[in-house]
Amino acid sequence: MDAVRVALLREVLAGTEWLGATRRFAGALRGSVVSYGGGLLLVGTEEYEPWHLAAHLVDEAAWSGTPELSPTLVRHGARESDPAHLAVGLGRIEAARRGETLLVVSPGAPGAPLLERVHDARRAGATVLALSAGDSAGDRELPALAHESLAVPAEPELDLDTVQHLVSAAAGENALPSPRGRRRFRDRLSRLADQLTAPPSARW
Repeated sequence: MDAVRVALLREVLAGTEWLGATRRFAGALRGSVVSYGGGLLLVGTEEYEPWHLAAHLVDEAAWSGTPELSPTLVRHGARESDPAHLAVGLGRIEAARRGETLLVVSPGAPGAPLLERVHDARRAGATVLALSAGDSAGDRELPALAHESLAVPAEPELDLDTVQHLVSAAAGENALPSPRGRRRFRDRLSRLADQLTAPPSARW
C-alpha cells in the first residue's frame, strides 16, 4: 500500500513547500548515484537505523529500472555473523571514495564518531547527503557537512519517516526514462499495480 500512502501524503501536502523540497532532494540523490554508476551508502545513527528507507530504495531501484538507487546499508552494530547485506559496518564509510554517495539519516544530532567518519568521506571525495530532523544547534553539524541536505522540522503533520517515503518514491519516479507517452503511461499503471499487489519484502 506504499503507493497509495504516498499519493495521499502528496494530496495532504499539496500547496506546501514539502513536495518540491522532497523532489529536489530526491533529484540530487538520483543524480549523484546515476552519474557515477552507483555506490550508494546509507547510514543512520547508533539509535536509529533507516531500515525502511533501505527497503523502499531497493524496491524503487527495481521498479524504476535504476539499480544505482539500491543502497548498501551501513550499520553501527553490524556483526560478521549477520547476513551479507546486513553485515556492513562503519568501516565502509571510512573506505568511501570519489564517485560514491553517502546518505545519512538522523532523527537528531548524530554523535561525534559518525560525524568524523562523514567528514572523512567527504574529504575523500564522496558526495554526502543528509536527511535529518530537529533544529537545535547540535543538529546543524550534519547538514553543514552535506553537499545537499533536507531538514524536517518538528511538526505534527510531518515527520522523518513520512519524508523518507516521499524521497524514496520521488527518486524512483525521477529515475524513469522519458519514453513515448502511451508506453510510459502503461508502464506506470503496471508499476502501480505491482506495488499494490506485491507481498511485503522479507529482505529487511
